[in-house]
Amino acid sequence: MSSDVRVHSWPCSYYLNLEKQWVPGKLTLTPHSLKFSADGTEEVLVGLPLCSITEIRKEASLFIFSAITVLEKGQAKHWFSSLRPSRNVVFNVIEHFWREQLLSQPGTAANTASPVTRGQELVGLMASSQRRMEDTSKVLHHQGEQLDSVMRGLEKMESDLDVADRLLTELESPSWWPFSSKLWKTPSEAKTKEGVSVASCEPFGKEGVVIRVPAVVSQRTESYSKPGKLTVLVSGLEIHDSSSLLLHRFEREDVDDIKVHSPYEVSIRQRFIGKPDVAYRLISAKMPEVIPILEVQFSKKIELLEDALVLRSRARTSSAEGSCSIRHAASRLMGCTTHRELPTGGQEGEQLQLQRNWPLLSEGEAQELTQILSKLKGLALDTEAELERQDEALDGITVAVDQATLTVDKHNRRMRKLM
Repeated sequence: MSSDVRVHSWPCSYYLNLEKQWVPGKLTLTPHSLKFSADGTEEVLVGLPLCSITEIRKEASLFIFSAITVLEKGQAKHWFSSLRPSRNVVFNVIEHFWREQLLSQPGTAANTASPVTRGQELVGLMASSQRRMEDTSKVLHHQGEQLDSVMRGLEKMESDLDVADRLLTELESPSWWPFSSKLWKTPSEAKTKEGVSVASCEPFGKEGVVIRVPAVVSQRTESYSKPGKLTVLVSGLEIHDSSSLLLHRFEREDVDDIKVHSPYEVSIRQRFIGKPDVAYRLISAKMPEVIPILEVQFSKKIELLEDALVLRSRARTSSAEGSCSIRHAASRLMGCTTHRELPTGGQEGEQLQLQRNWPLLSEGEAQELTQILSKLKGLALDTEAELERQDEALDGITVAVDQATLTVDKHNRRMRKLM
């Protein structure tokens, strides 16, 4: 369960009001609760569901020690002090998850108020597949842009090799040599070649946002953090502060490694030679939605640490449950067909009447499924066409690389003869 996953824990002290003393221990945050356990005994002295918290504040105990106070329903007030690495870091993370919990409550209440029908389950599964297909299409489109960029680079290399060929020919046949031929192309040919290269350098496509989530951002160390946003683009990653000011942009090829510390916490690093690395650590309640996209875009650079393996096991469980729900719905549908073939009468007739009174899909759900399937079909056709185009581009790149390799070898032999 996601509620059992530990988001983060911090050493701190809790004030026991009955005994009038501070107790050292550890404050642990999960996606839906806040717990304090005492050192030594590991006894849980406080367990607060985030939905029961009405206010979180920064205060000072006895006007000396900085503390965080948590007010829950019923006016019970809890004091936490001696927070490490700092009060601000702990406050920002707890407040972020508390606010996300408050924002998600109306949807949760609506889901619990009315039971989910079989048609809604199917619509939800198909909508999730559509989102995954759209994300994959964006990544595939960006891959096509990279192939086009490689092709433009090879065309530029071919132009440079033509210039090198003319220079080598001039060195091999000096201007004073009476039998030298015309070495340079006519102005019209040069303009034509230049026009082609300029046209090939035009930008291809536009940068698109895959997903944007609120997060608590810290750079290098956890001693200083602040609210911000993480934006996943098809071409890289962007980190903004709460005022939408860009803190850093990671181009896709500049990201050296991404470590998933938990389903809600990741760190991104870009290495440099001769100067400090650029590293950011991000905690977000929406991070489980971001990590699958990062796994697609940075499959060779992402690493799931021990605590994050819970995410993968839970994803497998949810996919298994999803497939089971599909099979269950299908078996129900087959059951409906079987019951229709039975003669009406007695208990069997009552079951048939119940099956007729409980349709598998409503008209609205059927229309929504039809729209989703049409979009999936269009995405599949576009993906097929893009894959065919990229296959042709790869063939062209292979041929251009082979020709460039032969030309470079020939130029090397000519230069060795001139030396």
